[in-house]
Amino acid sequence: MKLSPAQALRLAASMFGMTTPHYAAVDLGSNAFRMMIGQPARGSRVIREVAFFREPVRLSHGLRGSELDDSSLERGWRALERFGKRLRGFEPTRVRAVATNTVRVASNATVFLAKAEQRLGFQIDVISGHEEARLVYAGIAHTMPDANTTRLVVDIGGGSTELAIGRGEQLLAVDSVPIGSGTFGKRFFPDGVLDGRSLQLAERIAGEEIEKVATRYREHAWQLTIGSSGTARLLARLLQCNGLTARGRSTITYDGLLRLSLRLLEAGHLRRLELAGLKRHRMEALPGGLAVMLAVFKVFGIDEMLPSEPGLRFGVLHGLMQS
Repeated sequence: MKLSPAQALRLAASMFGMTTPHYAAVDLGSNAFRMMIGQPARGSRVIREVAFFREPVRLSHGLRGSELDDSSLERGWRALERFGKRLRGFEPTRVRAVATNTVRVASNATVFLAKAEQRLGFQIDVISGHEEARLVYAGIAHTMPDANTTRLVVDIGGGSTELAIGRGEQLLAVDSVPIGSGTFGKRFFPDGVLDGRSLQLAERIAGEEIEKVATRYREHAWQLTIGSSGTARLLARLLQCNGLTARGRSTITYDGLLRLSLRLLEAGHLRRLELAGLKRHRMEALPGGLAVMLAVFKVFGIDEMLPSEPGLRFGVLHGLMQS
């Protein structure tokens, strides 16, 4: 008899004397759909990752005006169908799926969601930008507990950028800004052309948007800046793999970002860009994400940022386990 992935997980757990239940967080992002299956580590509140899946759906690239085109709808549905197969046997109370900016702004979101929930087999919550930022911070606070450090958390997604600042588990401010790596890539770097004027314009527009909410963050003196998104992890990897930051450092620095900008401008086009650590499916989002990150560093006067895996999905899982 063939077991479903969920049944196989439970069987493996019972064989090794592990009866801790599994939970699943599904993130319908603007660039990619991700699913994380996790469980609480024995005797602690720490979330242990059991399995992780990523589908490069690029939903935001399918926006035509405010409407998702047929091909992006189909990509999203196929990805969720694959996720759904892995979630068979999961109880509804142990799964939460959240959709972010692109589904928030799409005029035909109801069309997408009707089939999306059918393919996934679970309800999908379209969360606000503020709720997204809260969940991102909750994921950071849960996995990096520090009651005495004030942290600025930045999550650059495909269609929006979430900002949060807090101390320990206490949130001090959250915001969602309508700028992202996917939408900015499409707007300022069409057809993969990389030039100084477009990069400067993208950075300036991003900076103007961030500046609208920056005052309330400057009221709090933070000791640590954390980048929780795939954009932050990508930039940190590129800086390290290409010798654009101090040897042995895995952080993002302003100087490193400027050096990376020069590499893009020297290439002149994405197809001529050669960077160690850059995967093809992340290439189109790179210039837009870089422009937004440069603006974040400049507006907040950041010298160094720590990239972090925990974020939205960890926040969702933490909420499921506490309910």
